[in-house]
Amino acid sequence: MTAVQAHDAGGDAREAAACRSGQFIRERAQHEVFCGLTSIMWLHRKMQDTFFLVVGSRTCAHLIQSAAGVMIFSEPRFATAIMEERDLAGMADMHDELDRVVEELLERRPDIRMLVLVGSCPSEVIKLDLSRASERLNQRLAPRHRVLSYSGSGIETTFTQGEDNFLAALVADSAAQRATQKAKTPPVSLIIAGCLADVVEDQFTRLLRDLGIEDFAFLPGRSSQNIPAIGPDTRYILAQPYLGAASAALEARGARRIDAIFPLGEEGTTAWLKAIADSFGVAPDLFERVTAAPRQRARNAIAHYRPTLEGRRIFLFPDSQMEVSLARYLFREAGAQIVEAGSPYLHRDHVAGELSLLPDDVVISEGQDVDRQIDRCRAADPDLIVCGMGLANPFEAEGRVTKWSIEFVFTPIQGYEQAGDLAELFARPLMRDAILSGTRYGTGGEAA
Repeated sequence: MTAVQAHDAGGDAREAAACRSGQFIRERAQHEVFCGLTSIMWLHRKMQDTFFLVVGSRTCAHLIQSAAGVMIFSEPRFATAIMEERDLAGMADMHDELDRVVEELLERRPDIRMLVLVGSCPSEVIKLDLSRASERLNQRLAPRHRVLSYSGSGIETTFTQGEDNFLAALVADSAAQRATQKAKTPPVSLIIAGCLADVVEDQFTRLLRDLGIEDFAFLPGRSSQNIPAIGPDTRYILAQPYLGAASAALEARGARRIDAIFPLGEEGTTAWLKAIADSFGVAPDLFERVTAAPRQRARNAIAHYRPTLEGRRIFLFPDSQMEVSLARYLFREAGAQIVEAGSPYLHRDHVAGELSLLPDDVVISEGQDVDRQIDRCRAADPDLIVCGMGLANPFEAEGRVTKWSIEFVFTPIQGYEQAGDLAELFARPLMRDAILSGTRYGTGGEAA
């Protein structure tokens, strides 16, 4: 494998400054990652009036069922329209079949305001153009039910890119609705893009209002009826680093991005909020008053777990595209040593600030050759491996300590009040291992 410098010939100076002289590896080979369908697991919980209908095979249905777990006390707002052999062979009219399933679904669940058709494979594979199907259904069912579509194909996407594609579809739907409205609502001043847990959204709402910022919206919000209008006067900030398609869709509508590192930990949350505050002309003394107490609470919460994490050597496999931001948090706020931070894709403009805060000796990898990366991990022998579930069990069988990377997407970790919870997610497997092995770790990671 050949390691290359981050600043390729023709690369801009900002990217070079972000990665500096650190080792940067690009790999394109066999990789281990969930497909984009998995994003439905958190999206359906966020948008309370939206239903996600996956158009796919029985394999896709089993994946969704397994990833979601067992829903005992509530009926989930997602399902799979299973494609049979007769569908793929052209023995049945796919549009008629889809219409029948949609009619049955809406009859059973009349409370659905937005129906999202999710493609499990490219249209060439499933022999059905879902974008055209959604347009046709939307003409028939709107305005009572909005219908849109996006691709969650594992051939084309990683699991967080499913959310990215969905948000891009929401932006396009907002533009379509705005074009048909007689009374046009003005564009919102600020959009916070990226699916956030309700508790995190509530906390950010309070902080922004305390800063005097009132005209803002979250994308996605809790209701499909509150998709904001977007225009040249709109500014947006990303809450997640993997939103390349959503970012492009917003900018195509004229929105301008507020550049910031991501709101993980005290440092990340403060920098993220400060970027918003500066963009809207908030006075520095007001910003200090509003954030002082939660910043201190975040520091105190992280300090509780720092003795377990300080000096620990951590290897992050590419999975969620949050790895670079998590590495920055671990290094800067928890005192950990980052061996390698891998990401399926790097949106360099989005993570430039994060990369610039990592030390030069950290290996940054984009893409994956899973066998070679496993060899690098074994050779480094880190204290903690952050990886997907498919790699975690074999590593555990070797006596290595692991953490499932998917937990950082399912768990509320953004913001001041979650800064300690984020540290605990990393500390917990190390603490468990210390108990099982009969050792304990003191400050700086020294075995005691």
